[in-house]
Amino acid sequence: MEPDRLNSPSTSAITVEVLGHQLQFSQDPNSKHLGTTVWDASIVFIKFLEKNCRKGRFCPSKLKGKRAIELGAGCGVAGFGMAMLGCNVVSTDQVDVLPLLVRNVERNTSRILQTDPSSDSFGSIQVEQLDWGNEDHIRAVEPPFDYIIGTDVVYAEHLLEPLLRTLFALSGPKTTILVGYEIRSTSVHEQMLDMWKRHFEVKIVPRTKMDSKYQHPSIQLYIMSLRPLIVSDGNLPGAVDQQTDGAETEDEILKEDKSGGGIDMPDGGMSVEDEEVAIKLPNGTLTDWEVRRYGSTAARLLRDVKIT
Repeated sequence: MEPDRLNSPSTSAITVEVLGHQLQFSQDPNSKHLGTTVWDASIVFIKFLEKNCRKGRFCPSKLKGKRAIELGAGCGVAGFGMAMLGCNVVSTDQVDVLPLLVRNVERNTSRILQTDPSSDSFGSIQVEQLDWGNEDHIRAVEPPFDYIIGTDVVYAEHLLEPLLRTLFALSGPKTTILVGYEIRSTSVHEQMLDMWKRHFEVKIVPRTKMDSKYQHPSIQLYIMSLRPLIVSDGNLPGAVDQQTDGAETEDEILKEDKSGGGIDMPDGGMSVEDEEVAIKLPNGTLTDWEVRRYGSTAARLLRDVKIT
């Protein structure tokens, strides 16, 4: 990606209001790299942090000074959510995405500090290259981290193993992993969950914990931690899933969705929500978020349509 392209007329931006600040994240619609687009799971993630930062594990008093690393940062939305709550964040991606990521980090850091120069709630955010599985890149960011975050980082099967190796390399015994993910492929989604559950305690955040507006049935948030090793009678190490902070197990969230909340069906199928959208769209003016979500739904409905 040539730096000059970032200032071209074709560059667009997404504005997100978080904690009283108007953040603006540039995109590059002409890029062939998926990392130069603001994906909706990152917006759901940052608005989730905003809603839950008044008390509990995500309040600034508990996050101040904690080290967080964002994998597949793209435009940098999720990382800014953690930095605004006091974390020292390292936002990482492949080298082709870094110029746009650096621009977004510099612009929004400046916006925040200019709006409230005396604020001590903002931590810090820096940009580094990190290709998953690259040992030199991993050593350079100096693990372990208190938090590892990522949104929409898995969209193909070949990414699962490199991501897992990188999560292990960046983790310590007390690391918390936060992932936002939009279901696009049922097959990849099932493989991802199976892999995670073999190595981590996986908790799914219920929609009641998300922002009432910035959520969608196909977008899920996960909170994970390394499984404690339990060895007995010669058995392999293992552990039992636990549930805390109102998070739900996979079976519970699926049961809730099947009862009418809407969740993606196997490839080629239509979710309950998709059927409703296909029948009737709301009257009046749509918000930016609604436009993005209906566009995503339409894309899923049309992905297998062939025009003859």
